[in-house]
Amino acid sequence: MAEIRCRKSAALEGEAAEESRSEAAEEEEERRESGGDEDGQERVPPSTQKSAAASLLQSGLRMMFGAMAAVACGMLYAGYLSGFHDRKFWFSSRQDLEREASFPGGSGLYYHYYKRLLAAPSFSSGFYQLTADNGTVSGRTINAVERLFLYPELITSFLYRVTGSQNRVEPVSFYLGSVFGLQAVCVSALFVCSWALSGTCVAGMLAVSWFVINRQDASRVEQGVPLRENWALPFFSCQVAALTGFLSRSTGSASEMFCYLILSACSFNFLLLWELGHYFLFVQGVCLVLLDSLGLVPPRKTADVYRAYLGSLVLVYLAQFQNASLLCSPLLSLLIGLVPARYFQRKMKMKMGRLGARVMKLLLHIQLVFSSVFTCSFLMKKLLPASGADFTLQLLEAKLGLNSTADFVTNFLLCQEALRAPGQDLFLRLTQTSLLPFYVLVLTVCLLSALQAVFRRLSGQPISSSLRLEDGRIGEQPAVAYHLLHTLLLGVLTLLFDGVKYLWTPYVCMFTAFGVCSPDLWMTLFKWLRLKSVHPVVLSLILSTAVPTIIGFSLWREFYPRVLAELADLQEIYDPDLMELIAWIRSQAPAVFAGSPVLLGTIKLCSGSVVTSLPVYSDLDLLRRTEDTFQVYARMSAEDVYKRLVAHGTAYVIVEESICSDVQLRTGCRVKDLLDAANGQAARFQTDSFSKHGRFCQEVKMNYSPYTNYFTRVFWNRSYHVYRVNPVISFQY
Repeated sequence: MAEIRCRKSAALEGEAAEESRSEAAEEEEERRESGGDEDGQERVPPSTQKSAAASLLQSGLRMMFGAMAAVACGMLYAGYLSGFHDRKFWFSSRQDLEREASFPGGSGLYYHYYKRLLAAPSFSSGFYQLTADNGTVSGRTINAVERLFLYPELITSFLYRVTGSQNRVEPVSFYLGSVFGLQAVCVSALFVCSWALSGTCVAGMLAVSWFVINRQDASRVEQGVPLRENWALPFFSCQVAALTGFLSRSTGSASEMFCYLILSACSFNFLLLWELGHYFLFVQGVCLVLLDSLGLVPPRKTADVYRAYLGSLVLVYLAQFQNASLLCSPLLSLLIGLVPARYFQRKMKMKMGRLGARVMKLLLHIQLVFSSVFTCSFLMKKLLPASGADFTLQLLEAKLGLNSTADFVTNFLLCQEALRAPGQDLFLRLTQTSLLPFYVLVLTVCLLSALQAVFRRLSGQPISSSLRLEDGRIGEQPAVAYHLLHTLLLGVLTLLFDGVKYLWTPYVCMFTAFGVCSPDLWMTLFKWLRLKSVHPVVLSLILSTAVPTIIGFSLWREFYPRVLAELADLQEIYDPDLMELIAWIRSQAPAVFAGSPVLLGTIKLCSGSVVTSLPVYSDLDLLRRTEDTFQVYARMSAEDVYKRLVAHGTAYVIVEESICSDVQLRTGCRVKDLLDAANGQAARFQTDSFSKHGRFCQEVKMNYSPYTNYFTRVFWNRSYHVYRVNPVISFQY
């Protein structure tokens, strides 16, 4: 018994010694992060001072050259976008009406408010008109600034006034120039982020090259210039670059504080300019939570980032007129749920104990975090039932196949291109530009190295804060670990939602360029292969220069002529039927028009007429109005359609031939199929429907009773048929 007691006491003493060593190592690591020894300062010899001055000068020259290269890449890309846009739409040689009609997809609605602000007597009066707008949607007074996130138009119109550009630049040119300038900022931020991770400007140039070649999947600026993400995503790129610098810099340094200020400012702008911004900051916050739990990022820095999130949310909530959707955002639920989770994290002493105990504590902490988030989100939805959070949850359940529904609005949103799953052509295009194969290589090496770092951390081995090239541990760098997890989560979301690729693809360009240009990545790979014939450090330095050079030369040889050919190609995008319709609408007295949301956005921009709905897919009430308008394509009686249109004060309804006669083979997402399913006349993926009424858009063209009793055709061409909704029903037989 005495021997057993001695062994037990020895084991306990050994475990206590191990825990004390672990605590001492962690304290030593935190002390190094907080500034090192404070006992005294060592005297530096003159020779060392001279070498430090030379190194500082060399570093300054390298920084200046890199900054100039980043700015030059951004300016060249902005000039390319401007030239391509002018060639595509013949923008500089068209009249104002034709220019406005060239904004596709209903995105011109935002430019309409920019024009209204410039037409107002003063900026303050224009701002007040938008906060109480009763001339856009029939029968409703809306706060357009809150509902449509119109701060880009507010800022641009204000700058146009105060800079005195009225006599020098056209309003549309100033507006487009602002968007293209932000795209230049986005490209420069990608350059800086890849450069900061790899330590070489070659990575930045390679990232920009891949971005330009894959811009079809990296940006929507060519699809619709005024879209909200074209204003917001450049700030997200700057925020990611600032977060990279914040995680890479030593604690307490001036550069760390500078990166933190940029991080806070860009987070605020990103949330202010895009209604979906808080969802993507939530994804970023989840990455930091997981990295903090695994010990790959210092806890103090993650806490500082959470404070920046909270401050940005509060300021945006005030600027957006106390928008309830921000209170129900998952980002706010995450920040609130982290408070008890971090408290119990300190109490549980997660960094103490053996491997099994640490793993159990880690799993318990992660479960506690997400349980707190879900609980907070549930309480917010109960306190704010009108926020639309329930509808968002219903949409996600339908997307993931957890709940099938025949609701028109839900299925209509899921059929939008941004919410559909991407096709295989996306990955084929990324493979043809050599981006995807190298991305898989970089991702695999960084992921395996990060898993090794996690195992060391859970085993009680402290992660060194001063890594050398010879160590071959690229996954232990906090910035690399963050980008690794972030690009993985965005990649998973891209597999579900095609619209997320506009965040993921630029990320892939930056991350892949960093990997192939980083000696640390090649050194990590060679450490695993255990090379003996060639020194791994020398070989990693050679490959980090040779591989990007070969990639860059092949890209220049194959894709540079194509990029120049796009600038030389003159395109003709002109819709005479649409221009004829707009000319007729402008000749009529002010009236209320009903139609598809995309068409109504163009009509609102070009004519200023009142419409029944808008191409805004974040407003549930406007989507229900869209459903009522779309009944002209359903199998419904003339009387029922008439009642729905009159309820919204409609004077004219526009029937589009492309929707009424849609015969595409891909069923399930045609407007006609969605309406038949919502009205209980057919299943969603079936073309056969049963109803005693014919399809309204086809029957009304026959001009027989009872359709002529309620509607009178007043305009038509090959693409559009306009019917006046009779104010007094005339019964003709």
